[in-house]
Amino acid sequence: MRRRAFGAAVTAAVLLLSTGPAQAHRERVPQARVWVTTPDRAEQLHERAPVSFTRGGSELTTITVDPGTRYQSMDGFGASLTDSAASVLYRLDPAARDAAMRSLFDPREGIGVSFLRQPVGSSDFTAAPQHYTYDDVPAGQTDFALRHFSIAHDEAQILPLLRRARRLNPELSIMGTPWSPPAWMKTSDSLMGGHLKDDPAIYDAYARYLVKYVQAYARAGVPIDYLTVQNEPQNRHDGGYPGTAMPVPQEAKVIEALGPLLRRASPRTKILGYDHNWTTHPGDVATTPPGEDPETDYPYRLLASPAGRWLAGTAYHCYSGDPSDMTKLHEAYPGKGIWFTECSGSHGPDDTPAQIFRGTLTWHARTLAVGTTRNWAKSVINWNIALDSTGGPHLGGCGTCTGLLTLQADGSVSRDAEYFTIGHLAKFVRPGAVRIASTSFGTVGWNGQIMDVAFRNPDGSTALVVHNENDDPRSFAVAVGDHSFEYTLPGGALATFVWPRGSFAGDRLLDTSGATASASPAGENPAAAVDGDASTRWSSGAAQQPGQYLQADFGTQQWFRKVAIDSGDNLGDYARAWTLSASTDGTRWRTLATGSGTGQLTTVDLPLTRARYLRVTNTGTSGNWWSIADLRLYR
Repeated sequence: MRRRAFGAAVTAAVLLLSTGPAQAHRERVPQARVWVTTPDRAEQLHERAPVSFTRGGSELTTITVDPGTRYQSMDGFGASLTDSAASVLYRLDPAARDAAMRSLFDPREGIGVSFLRQPVGSSDFTAAPQHYTYDDVPAGQTDFALRHFSIAHDEAQILPLLRRARRLNPELSIMGTPWSPPAWMKTSDSLMGGHLKDDPAIYDAYARYLVKYVQAYARAGVPIDYLTVQNEPQNRHDGGYPGTAMPVPQEAKVIEALGPLLRRASPRTKILGYDHNWTTHPGDVATTPPGEDPETDYPYRLLASPAGRWLAGTAYHCYSGDPSDMTKLHEAYPGKGIWFTECSGSHGPDDTPAQIFRGTLTWHARTLAVGTTRNWAKSVINWNIALDSTGGPHLGGCGTCTGLLTLQADGSVSRDAEYFTIGHLAKFVRPGAVRIASTSFGTVGWNGQIMDVAFRNPDGSTALVVHNENDDPRSFAVAVGDHSFEYTLPGGALATFVWPRGSFAGDRLLDTSGATASASPAGENPAAAVDGDASTRWSSGAAQQPGQYLQADFGTQQWFRKVAIDSGDNLGDYARAWTLSASTDGTRWRTLATGSGTGQLTTVDLPLTRARYLRVTNTGTSGNWWSIADLRLYR
């Protein structure tokens, strides 16, 4: 709720902010459109009635959206149109196939998939009877001149579908990723297992092979926007499908050979490194050959190598670690981008369809839709875009993977949970959108709270994606500047709110990174109140009593005119009464405001104030602990 400084000014401020009947009649009331998907399938990207913004705040947990604070730009959202997916789509008659493609790629009739990651050659998800690359020769032979190079395999189904996808969504980005170089380039003489041969001629040949792929696809009407040189380079398991162990020195040599060639042949195509998990999988550490380094800091080493200058950034998968590992890399290399490029839904052998849908929707919502994008990912890419009801076809590899669409045994096409988690992003967040600041309270590890991510589209509209982690309905508010609305989402639901470009008056959020905090009682982690992350919190660890305080040191003098004391989504943990004090030296303090708390967010408006230190003192009593998830300054 909002509090004016200096006691009696509260009432005057409320009167000044009140809108009389004549003014309300003249003022256009902004609205947000709302789409919701629920774990029980009762709503599936269902558009509900719009909700209106009103002036003022709310006593509920409040998602505060700040369009003035910007992070990464977005390239797109989607999946992989694998050989298996293409074969599944081609089992449909032409009209049904086009309907499926429209449901995937058309931004109006469908979800507007805007990014595809395409295998360069075969992966485990192929309908072919044997695995392949684009330059296969009989065992014992080589083809350094690449005379046998051909993408003929893809011309039957994959390329026609890709061209159709690009017509349906001209903003579509396409990435290429090989599961293996041709066997004649490898120590194993096989598409399964082994390394690249450590030979400059092989590095050159492989780089030229990848350039020929990019050129051939461009001639076929499918330009390649992004390219990695090896899928999962630390995956040494022979799962019956193509794979190559490619340590950092080898990947770096390929990239150094590829970079200059690709810059001349296809300047639009950007090279991404790594293309593997957030952290090195324990199984990959365990299978590291004796004497070899497991390279658990693989993406850092690659960016630090001479090959780093050719890399636009790093690609990540979901099968080990968590999205926060991407933020760590961003902090180490802020000039390089981060793309999230693979995660497959899966299930247990005895899971029911209802369990699969619920589990996939909620995990993907919190981990991918919100978790990756809040940790600098420029894309969110699932694995197969379509499979049949057996989870195939596949040749080795995953037998329990799911896609965005499933072709059922009766010939019907059903939409899986991944269709909706990707849809809540792709349909509303356009390529070129920029993530903007929003307070989010849930965690990818599940804490039962509200979590979200916000974007500003190129046309100025805002898209806010919200997930209720809790199994029960949760109510919350959304605030932008001096406007807000309240909403309730069913347990486990995922929602997207969209509002048009408009002028919500508001102050600018100040960057207070580097701030420190102390508290009495120390309670739980005072630093969490000033870390810019509302999913963490300081808590008193004891019932509220007068004299408890949290004190922040911003490191330097700050000029501000508003302070937000946000207790987050820990319901009831707000101070029942409080005093806000400031100091320039940490010794002499002056009172800025006092007030009573009635909700999760207390906003204190002030005259322009200069201070290095702020202290929030509890002056009330309550059986609840006192929590501060976020202490924010505005000017």
